[in-house]
Amino acid sequence: MFGNPLYPTYQTFLALGIAAIIAAVLMPLWIRILRFEGIGQQVRADGPQRHLVKQGTPTMGGVIILISVVLTCILMARPSLELIAVIGATVATGALGLLDDATSVAHGRSLGLTPHAKMIGLTLICFAFCFVAVNFCGVLPEVRFPGGLTIDLSVLMTAFEIGDRAYYIPWLYMIFTWLLIAGFSNAVNLTDGLDGLAGGTSMIAMLIMAAIAFLHGDPNLSIFSASCAGACIGFLWFNCYPASIFMGDTGSLALGAAFACMGIVTNTEISSLIIGGLFIVETLSVMIQVVSFKLTGKRVFLMAPIHHHFEKLGWAETKVVIRFWIVAAAFGALGFAIFFQLG
Repeated sequence: MFGNPLYPTYQTFLALGIAAIIAAVLMPLWIRILRFEGIGQQVRADGPQRHLVKQGTPTMGGVIILISVVLTCILMARPSLELIAVIGATVATGALGLLDDATSVAHGRSLGLTPHAKMIGLTLICFAFCFVAVNFCGVLPEVRFPGGLTIDLSVLMTAFEIGDRAYYIPWLYMIFTWLLIAGFSNAVNLTDGLDGLAGGTSMIAMLIMAAIAFLHGDPNLSIFSASCAGACIGFLWFNCYPASIFMGDTGSLALGAAFACMGIVTNTEISSLIIGGLFIVETLSVMIQVVSFKLTGKRVFLMAPIHHHFEKLGWAETKVVIRFWIVAAAFGALGFAIFFQLG
């Protein structure tokens, strides 16, 4: 609706600004509604003691993030199969997160859906997205590495026909995309533990993905990524320390899925692993902590995920967040450089 398609760079930046404005305008109303309904964050009892004051802070800010992204894409982008697939997976994952948040609030505890139920939902979303991406969006079931190495993941393939059309299920690639989407969804969710941390790092990652989509030749996906970054900017105005609202699983799961889906539809899965390196570090810190404690009874970190480790060392929350933003930007720059190596 807005912008001239002859100037995709202009459209991308305009989408960033529109999404930020929509989020910034709607968020205060959403905060008032949540406070009126008494819908607030349930803080971990075993977390840092300084976080106990956050108990009851409105959550589910991810609802406004998703609304901002969808509205911006409707206004700015042209419908395409790739865009619809990515938005569909993002909204579906956000809906799963919303159910998780609602369950947590209803039960009055920091845990929502069981890990088993959440993983079933993520698996269904991942498999559906992969099927659409391969059969309708032209995504090749392969993984490309720097230096020209390409691994074909279509060697284990099931083909079937419906009418006059053949459809394919590349099982190995489907498992790979499941690891990517479910992994990043949970990784961003783990990162969402400090005011402004998940929002800021997701903004950085999605800005890089917007540039990759632009260079990939898909302005619609560039607009989508820019919209995600812009929505994070609007959200951060209210989520910076001390936060007035949290994104909840609604936002963190959705942003993780959006990031992973962008890596898949642009065939830059390896680059996305580097760009989202901070999210992977957060996840690895939890895995290392659990394995170490089960095997030796000792903890490697004072507390996991790793951002809490630095809090326990005495770092101020804002200091941890800003330094993690810097690390995320460094990972993003490295991943963007690898994208150029992939050609």
